[in-house]
Amino acid sequence: MAFDEPTLLVVSPEQADERLDVFLAAAAGVSRNQIQRQIEAGLVRLNGKPPAKAGVKLRAGDQVLWAEPEAEEWELLAEDIPLSVVYEDSDLIVVDKPAGMVVHPAVGNPRGTLANALLFHCRDLAGIGGVLRPGIVHRIDKDTSGLLVVAKNDLAHHGLAEQFAAHSIERTYRSFVFGRPPAQTGTVDRPLARHRTDRKKYAVVDEGGKRAVTHWRIEADYGDICLLECRLETGRTHQIRVHMLSLGCPVIGDPVYGQPKRLSHLHDKILHDRLAVMSRQLLHAATLGFIHPRSGERLSFASPLPADMAGLKAWLDERAGK
Repeated sequence: MAFDEPTLLVVSPEQADERLDVFLAAAAGVSRNQIQRQIEAGLVRLNGKPPAKAGVKLRAGDQVLWAEPEAEEWELLAEDIPLSVVYEDSDLIVVDKPAGMVVHPAVGNPRGTLANALLFHCRDLAGIGGVLRPGIVHRIDKDTSGLLVVAKNDLAHHGLAEQFAAHSIERTYRSFVFGRPPAQTGTVDRPLARHRTDRKKYAVVDEGGKRAVTHWRIEADYGDICLLECRLETGRTHQIRVHMLSLGCPVIGDPVYGQPKRLSHLHDKILHDRLAVMSRQLLHAATLGFIHPRSGERLSFASPLPADMAGLKAWLDERAGK
């Protein structure tokens, strides 16, 4: 699986007395050695706490929280990179990530990530949630902009991870898409799994896969394209991008699922030329809401459209006489 949300697993009576590493290796489809390294890296929680050892015996009802790492690892260095901080206290920080910034080091992006910036900004993050993901409990794609929450300590990390695993986090995205969905509002409730032939992509599947639910509404209809509001009930990798493609409304600028021919087939040359200069997928994490892990207070945050998307909306509104 990719690192989208932590996975919460509950030990059944039949699985009682299994070793933790054996249990997770079977669930994840990876080797015990890989699981043991992940436990050492802090990517596993057993009933809310780091397990004492990989071979600990499990009991029925135990809760195992797990996030899979990337295949390669690098040394994570603090870098003085500007951050747009929306909220910060002693437990957590909410940032507004710009498009083009990777959340944590991965293949092709070992430096200049949000994790590098966070390590510089929050000096006490080291060791929270794993070496390469200090405090990070969720992510958004490199070319998606918008809001993320990051934990500063184990209490916050566990509390937030549990909310993500339970799908109780409130997340709304805004996106420009080609075409028009079949109604003013609707829901896509279709499981996602890795593409059968391209393992870097995801696809909707009829059987198997992970449950994925996206609620959408049309915020503005411009004829050939629409601005949508998409509310996540789950948070799978590439979820909105794949679900919108399944509706026949791919995200504009998406290099993987965006169907470049949709742009070339636009009859409106002025619109074509305006969209052709957009340099990334037009998807923005606009709102984020959760329960503060320590205080129990409900926190909600909103981020306006970034300059590229706001500029496009203003141009479209003026053109439509709105």
